[in-house]
Amino acid sequence: MITNLISMNGYGLFVWLSFGIVFLSCTILYFKTRKTLKKHEKEFLAEFKDLTIEEKKSVLEKSKITNQILATSSRIE
Repeated sequence: MITNLISMNGYGLFVWLSFGIVFLSCTILYFKTRKTLKKHEKEFLAEFKDLTIEEKKSVLEKSKITNQILATSSRIE
């Protein structure tokens, strides 16, 4: 039963190899995207710290994403 599932009538090698390549590609893409996101968040926080208090309040009122970034960064630090 298991060998039939793995071999898939002779096409198993191609199916499982394709599945592995797709899984590996998606994993690499995920980690590269995550690394880029963290880099942009750090850049944003550096620029945000340089703003005046009025500018910070204005940005916080207008952007939900800013609040999420600040909440995430405060948990990390």
